[in-house]
Amino acid sequence: MRTLLQDSIARLLADAVTPDLLRAAEAGVWSADLWAEIEALGLPLAAVPEDLGGTGASWSDIFVVIRACGSAAAPVPLPEAILANSLLAAAGLKPPESGPTVFATGSANAPLADIPWGRHARWLALHDASAGRIALHSLSGAQITADFNVAGEPRDIITLASGSLVFDAATSMATDHVMLAAAMLRSAQMAGALARLTELSADYANERVQFGRPIGKFQAVQQQLAVLATHTAAAVAASEAAFLMARPGADFLTAASAKAVSGEAAGKGAGISHAVFGAIGFTQEHSLHFLTRRLWAWRAEYGSDALWAERLGQTIAAAGHDGLWPLVTGAFAEAPTHG
Repeated sequence: MRTLLQDSIARLLADAVTPDLLRAAEAGVWSADLWAEIEALGLPLAAVPEDLGGTGASWSDIFVVIRACGSAAAPVPLPEAILANSLLAAAGLKPPESGPTVFATGSANAPLADIPWGRHARWLALHDASAGRIALHSLSGAQITADFNVAGEPRDIITLASGSLVFDAATSMATDHVMLAAAMLRSAQMAGALARLTELSADYANERVQFGRPIGKFQAVQQQLAVLATHTAAAVAASEAAFLMARPGADFLTAASAKAVSGEAAGKGAGISHAVFGAIGFTQEHSLHFLTRRLWAWRAEYGSDALWAERLGQTIAAAGHDGLWPLVTGAFAEAPTHG
């Protein structure tokens, strides 16, 4: 399953996501053709069990899809749709067969802020922790105030229309379950973007000639590229571990670690790549910013690396010296293999 998903998403995004498509998306154009191809592959329902209309992939399998979205800076809410549909399925609800579904937490009776791709979505999976309910709402007739993150991705404010509820169910999901799962998504997207940045920076360093030789031959540049590669490797390893341990929901220790590690790597990696590219990398015409602005945005969303590092520290301190080793190793007990 993992190999099939990886090959499918890699081919699709390599062909479809171009600088022109990304510029159009940031200008407000919805990538309808790309979304149609994504739906044709069944990717939004990847984490949904087969008896509810999905493909039944594990989160470990799905990791390669989310990472590919980050690497390509895909201008569609595929990561968000996968999570939203999985939240509904976990409560026994069958997700919609078509149309982007995004997620939020809060009350249906109040405005919902920072909704990813809200203006382009058809459905909303809403977790109301205070009521202990998970619900599917139609976004038809919703009042939407456009907003953006620093990468120009829609992060809208939505006020649901009267009668928007399609169905709902009781859920025992923890209050911060959605935030933790979304942080896990962003860690994989950052890992993918960092991997692509590493490739682009290394290629450019070997092509750009200064003082009669490629800048990649200079020790200072080599050292910075090595630091970038190290941070990228850490982000990939941490985020993949989080997806491996998500069975069925996000595991706190590994997901929080993934967001903390990937977030720190995003900040340092974006800085190094711009230093390697120099002035050209700061221009609007160059495509480097499509990755670096997303890294800056994703780093801040669903908890910063500082926030998750603090929560990890509190958890470790609470475990005490006798509980540290069981805490660290317990998450990986009986780890599943790739499907």
